[in-house]
Amino acid sequence: METLNHQPNQAQDAENLSTPDTNGEDTAVVENATPEKPKKETKEKLEDFINDQIGDTDLETTEDYETLLAFYDQSFKNLAEGEVVPGKVLKITDQEVMVDIGYKSEGVIDIFEFVDESGKVMVNVGDEVEVLLERTENQDGYVVLSKEKAERMKVWKTIEVAYKEDRVITGRVIERIKGGLAVDIGIRAFLPGSQVDVRPVRNLESLRGQEFRMKIIKLNKRRGNIVLSRKIVLEEENAIKKTDTLASLEEGKMIKGMVKNITEYGAFIDLGGLDGLLHITDMSWGRVSHPSELFIVGDEVEVVVLKFDRERERVSLGYKQKTPDPWESAEEKYPVGSRVRGKVVSLTDYGAFVELEVGIEGLIHVSEMSWTKRVKHPSKVVAIGDIVETMVLDIDPRARRISLGLKQTEPNPWEMIQDKYAIGSVITGRVRNLTDFGAFIEVEEGIDGLVHISDMSWTRRIKHPSEILKKGDMADAVILNIDTDNQRLSLGIKQLQPNAWDGFFNEFQVGDRIQGKIVRTTDFGVFVELREGVEGLVHVSELDKDRVERPEDKFSVGDSLDMKIVKMEPAEKKIGLSVKAVQMESEDDVVSSYMHDSSEGAIALGDVVGKELSKLRSHISESQAEAEETAAEATETVEAEPVVEETVEPEAAAEEVVEPEAVEETEEAAEKED
Repeated sequence: METLNHQPNQAQDAENLSTPDTNGEDTAVVENATPEKPKKETKEKLEDFINDQIGDTDLETTEDYETLLAFYDQSFKNLAEGEVVPGKVLKITDQEVMVDIGYKSEGVIDIFEFVDESGKVMVNVGDEVEVLLERTENQDGYVVLSKEKAERMKVWKTIEVAYKEDRVITGRVIERIKGGLAVDIGIRAFLPGSQVDVRPVRNLESLRGQEFRMKIIKLNKRRGNIVLSRKIVLEEENAIKKTDTLASLEEGKMIKGMVKNITEYGAFIDLGGLDGLLHITDMSWGRVSHPSELFIVGDEVEVVVLKFDRERERVSLGYKQKTPDPWESAEEKYPVGSRVRGKVVSLTDYGAFVELEVGIEGLIHVSEMSWTKRVKHPSKVVAIGDIVETMVLDIDPRARRISLGLKQTEPNPWEMIQDKYAIGSVITGRVRNLTDFGAFIEVEEGIDGLVHISDMSWTRRIKHPSEILKKGDMADAVILNIDTDNQRLSLGIKQLQPNAWDGFFNEFQVGDRIQGKIVRTTDFGVFVELREGVEGLVHVSELDKDRVERPEDKFSVGDSLDMKIVKMEPAEKKIGLSVKAVQMESEDDVVSSYMHDSSEGAIALGDVVGKELSKLRSHISESQAEAEETAAEATETVEAEPVVEETVEPEAAAEEVVEPEAVEETEEAAEKED
């Protein structure tokens, strides 16, 4: 008869519990529930029960039947709705599972309560299961049972105990929901985002499927609300670890930790209840663009304690310090003049950085990339990722700098130019570019020479190189100078033709008379073309024996002048001319003719000579005064042509001044005449 007494104390415990029905509302437990008497249709079941309990018996009298029926009813008085009872699986169909709990009829449970996430039925016929007795009989005469609710009741009991005793429970993150995470702890519970970790977690979705140790911080069974906190558990654990870590932490010590968080400037390492910062500059001797290139969250790393502030509980960590500094031996490994290979890792406006080894980078300046090309940006020569061969130009281990050269790995074409071409030799090249000051002609590939605007013509005044040359034209030029150090090549075009100035200076000398046409007038004189491309200046003081205020009022462009050369400077290509000197020479001829004319009387000759002598002396005084006034004006010539000296050349002065003997003779003649 022991099999009839199924969990006699559970009915009393069920009085204090409520079970959510399918509508989410609580259903009160029925106290002292008494099973109904079996119907007449249960006679066969009763006979089976009697046979199981007391053997085969023939119910021949009503008294026997009533006695046994009372015995049958008494066996179910200990089962009450709302309590969890054990049962045995009798039958499994596509839609339900039939379970025998030892009651007057079997119970039926929907098949979905025994199906896992993949759809597989997780129970077999004969299995023992615990179920919740919801109702003793439905309209079909079956007992209403629920396996799911039975498990929920058991979980609630466990949760209530954990909440009251402040125990740690384990749950699995199901999904992210508004405000936090949904966690499975046997039943669905809520983990707020602020309680996930001691630090804010930005990506809660990444925690899906992970298992956490948590505590229950709020419980409402009636509403079915359970609020969890992982932060509390971590803080308690960290407090214990932190004490041990602080006691053993010291600068220079190697310590293991776990990467807890990664930022743009570094990574936070959990050392055991205490976080340390591993800055990006202390991760590697080489170039690191972002900490994620070396570490990921969850990595276990060994680091060096660089600095520890015990009062503020701040720890600075280093990872690269575990290996020697490569710059300590860089000067020995990379001597000046040696050739090295490396990888281009970065480009800037002023050059390219080449990694020679982890932690050592050198700079190729744009000026060291090509012997012949003017490199505006390094990307025109190299690209990131290229393997290049360079030469070490300079190294400074203290400043952690290495200067590299790319062009030094190839012969210097400028040295070859000096050996190949001599000054004065003629070359032919293409005009590559024109500027305001000259034209660049390509002598060889990558090497250009400059023809300055002053070296384009002996005779023409060139305002822009385009008057002589056009871009793309082939042109001949003479090499004037080669400057290998500064990589400059000077060329000339006018040197291909004879110098008209040299010919003029060889043909004429000071004192010679010459004719020419006025090509332009200025305030200080006129310029006269003597030969093609050769011009001379007639200063305003030399335009006439009488004073000339404005040359343009008396002379015009195109006028022909008869002049005398009074000054020549071949080095400066300057020629000074004088019209007045020609006039004075003519007057001297007149005086000579009077002196030797016997038909004229002494008195008449003396008068003439006296008057002319007075005029000459007066004119010389005026010329000297005018020379002083116009000295500054003569130096302002736009054409940079020679400025005529204000003082008369010795030769001219000799012609202008009457010999002393002649003066004395004329004075004696005048006295006799008187």
